[in-house]
Formats: sequence, structure tokens, C-alpha cells
Amino acid sequence: MAVKTARTKITFECTECKNRNYNSFKNKKNDPDRLNINKYCPFCKKHTTHKETK
Repeated sequence: MAVKTARTKITFECTECKNRNYNSFKNKKNDPDRLNINKYCPFCKKHTTHKETK
């Protein structure tokens, strides 16, 4: 039987080139809002802000 958790898979999208580069998991109870993280974008070849998408 599967265990129900509050952790869900999320995808991060570059705000400049709109490519979806990174996947991660987050706990929806602890972080109900959308995340914004600075990460390296291999398409832009620089560090940019990545926002959470569905």
C-alpha cells in the first residue's frame, strides 16, 4: 500500500529563456507558495532565477 505524503514533485523554469531545466520535491505544508531559486541555466549559459511551475 502506498504512503500518502505532503511531498510533491515540482519543475523549475528559467525566467529568461522559459526552458524547464530542474526537477525537485517540496513539502506543500511547509512551503505553500511558489519557489524562486537562482540556478545555472545551460541554455542561457549563466545564473538566472528559476521559478516553480506545475
